[in-house]
Amino acid sequence: MIRLCALCKEEILLSIKLKNLLNHFIIIILIFIIDRISKVYLLNLQENGSDVDFYIFPFLNIYLAWNTGIGFGLFSTDPNIFYHFLTALIGMINLVLIILLFNLNGIRKYFISMVLGGSLGNFFDRIYYFAVPDFVDLHIGNFHWFIFNIADIFITIGIVGLILVEIFSKNVNKGNNAKNI
Repeated sequence: MIRLCALCKEEILLSIKLKNLLNHFIIIILIFIIDRISKVYLLNLQENGSDVDFYIFPFLNIYLAWNTGIGFGLFSTDPNIFYHFLTALIGMINLVLIILLFNLNGIRKYFISMVLGGSLGNFFDRIYYFAVPDFVDLHIGNFHWFIFNIADIFITIGIVGLILVEIFSKNVNKGNNAKNI
């Protein structure tokens, strides 16, 4: 009887872990889909002859640009061996993020899911188009920030979230260690 209960607990824990993992894969898929829809919409506008250069607010434009580099246009090059090396490296990083997703708990898992959803969106574009379509143009007057896309927004939120979790968890741990001394 006791052994049966132990097996039931293990099955329940496994069921909870799988449900939790499924939730994170849903987050990843939703981010990927939102990113794809935004890019496909703008690419279809351009394909149909529209100029993708919209004034939205005094600080925000939608302007389609192609990025062959990594985040915010860094390391932009023509599709050559360096481009393919970067793409392979990004693919390996995505695999590491998937492994982390299986091994982390708590809020870190949500932030990794955001990074992975955005990264997979941009990775798809690198493979399919040999570049990533960026279109969000933030600016103040004539000073323009790097043009980015929806995937970049989620990647940035995820990375900033992970950094903040690490900073605050270390501060909490330092406080707990000081109390124990």
